[in-house]
Order: sequence, then structure tokens, then C-alpha cells
Amino acid sequence: MPTWTRRALTVETMTRQGLASRRSVGVADAVRSAVALQAQEPAAPYVALWNRVDGFDPNDLDRALSDGTVVKSSLLRFTLHLAAGEDAALVRAAMTGRMRDAGYAAVLDDAGLTSNRLDDIVRRLTDLLSAPLDDAAVEDELSVLVPDAADPARLWSALRMVGGFRHAPSSEPWSFGRRTTWLPSVTTADDDGAAISELVRRYLESYGPATIADMAQFTLLKKSTLKHAVGSTVGVVPVDGPDGPQLFDVIGDRGVPGDDPSVLPARLLGMWDNLLLAHADRSRVVADEHRQHVIRRNGDVLPTVLVEGRVRGVWRSTEDAIDVRAFAPIDDATLGQLDDEARDLRSMLTGREPLVFSRAAGWWDRLPDGPTITIGA
Repeated sequence: MPTWTRRALTVETMTRQGLASRRSVGVADAVRSAVALQAQEPAAPYVALWNRVDGFDPNDLDRALSDGTVVKSSLLRFTLHLAAGEDAALVRAAMTGRMRDAGYAAVLDDAGLTSNRLDDIVRRLTDLLSAPLDDAAVEDELSVLVPDAADPARLWSALRMVGGFRHAPSSEPWSFGRRTTWLPSVTTADDDGAAISELVRRYLESYGPATIADMAQFTLLKKSTLKHAVGSTVGVVPVDGPDGPQLFDVIGDRGVPGDDPSVLPARLLGMWDNLLLAHADRSRVVADEHRQHVIRRNGDVLPTVLVEGRVRGVWRSTEDAIDVRAFAPIDDATLGQLDDEARDLRSMLTGREPLVFSRAAGWWDRLPDGPTITIGA
């Protein structure tokens, strides 16, 4: 069996993520091809899809969120993601046991919500959320429904995770703003073991070849749970890779692709892009010496400049252009590509949020010294 080099892993990951060439697909299928898209920043999934979908129209994602084809909820790693409706149910089922381990069940137990009573409260909240309500309104209702609860806010925090309640889209520029209102959950699947197996298969289709540690990083599931799933999932096979932990894939018979990253286009990834969060070993996309500048200690993942499939710098949006702080020199031909990308991105941002990801701007002065390159003016 051919051996995967690190360069081949970079090329393959870019290809599977639609970053080697934008795809002509609908937004739900594009979201599905990433399993789920990070969505802590409301604009992030829009920029992620702009990078992956040919001719992406942000209004298409607005409509998919409005009609429930795509939903926003706390899913993988208990963080906010967009997922296709049926995939949100899959992820919820796969994460059921992990939620117990994370202590949410203990909060519910402390409030006396075990089994049947919990199901009853979730049903009542589901009825209540036939129209969107904010946290304060739900907490007021919980004070009545669960009078024994010492802290309704803490109880609601646990309930919305266990119950999978989803964010209600609004008229904000990116369908969601800072003030969250809530809708009922997407119905979950019954078999969490089968859901984990399917999640492993879907992850490998989107980000493989990958290790058990990579899968654990992406999902936050236990490595022991993932090892069992890998061993029992039809079609998952070990593949040879660089020195290190064993790689697995679901496309083991297609061979190793070319490993020339120079064929990959330059890209401007948004905050929290899945590409930088999908693996424990992130060396296939970002050098170790650059990682600390891109993935901050507080968890922020900055907007990045991708050259030959790897992070070459970070960017910020200004009133008139996009600024780039490069970690290494960028040749003129690549700068020309990035200039075209910046113009197209700024066109999408017009009328929504030209100064996108402005909350990350505070990191700019903490980056390594270097020239600021202006593109897209």
C-alpha cells in the first residue's frame, strides 16, 4: 500500500474540504461535506462556505437557516456549529454519552431532573419555544417548572445542551447576532453507538486520512470510544502514513494523490475555520512555530492566509481593503491570487459587515513583526 506523505495529506485535506477547487453544490450539501461548520462567530460559516462553494450567495444560507434545512446548535466539542438538520440529530446522538461525562447530567440530577421528569421538562420547553424566546424568558419559565432549582440559569445551560435546543435565526446580517433566542431541538437518533460509527465514517470522508487523536480533537469523544468505533465501522481501514500514530481512512483503495502543494490555490480563511480545528496534529496545515500566533490561548482562531495549503499569515478587514501580516515571504503571483480573493470576499461582505471579525483585531499588534500587505483595495 502506498505511503501518505505529509505533503500528500495537505493536498488531500484541501481537496476533501473543497478548498483545492470550489464546488458547485448547494449550501446544505456544502455544510454536510464538513460534517458541521464552526459558528461561534456568526460570520464564520458564511466565509467558510464562500471559500468552498462556487458562486456562493450568502442569501442561500440565510434561506437554509430560516427554513431549518441548516440549523445552529452546540454540537461537536459542545461548541456552536451549523449542521444540516439530519446531521445535527446524528451528532447529538453521538455526543449523548460524552455529555454525561462532561457533567451536564449532574446539574440535572441536582435539580431533581432524572429520566421521566427530564423528558417532561424538555417536552414543555419544546412547546414553549414554538416561538423564539431569549435566555431570561426561558429561565423565568424554568423557575416555575422546576421550583427546586437553586439556579435556573445554570439549569438552562445544562438543559439546552442535553436537549439540543437550537438558535433561532434573526434579521441580523449573518442570521444570528449576540443576543440568542431559542427554538426546539432537532430530534435525535436512538442508537448512539451507530451514530458514533457514522460520525467516524463521515469525519474520515471529510478530513481523512486521520488518527484516533485527530478524531478525538474534532469531536471531543473519548479515544477509547473512537477506537471501538473504528474497529467496528465497515469500510474504515488503516493506511500507511508518515512516522507517528496509525492513520485510518474510508477511501483506502483510491491511492495516494499527488503531493505537490504548489497546485493549490491561495485562500483567505475566516475565524474558526474547520481546516485548522479538524486534527490534533495540525502540521498538515500550519507549522508549529506559527500555530501559537493563529490559535490563541483563549481559543480564538484568527482569520488566516492559506498558501499551498498551509497557513502563511493572518488577515484583517479594513474600511478600504484587507490587510495581511505574512509569516514568510509571498511571491507576486500568489499575491495576485490573494488580491482577487480579497476583492471577491469584500464584495460578499458589502451590505453585511465590511469590518468582519473585528473582535479579533486586538490580536493584530501581538503578531510577529513584519510588513503589512494590503490587498483587495
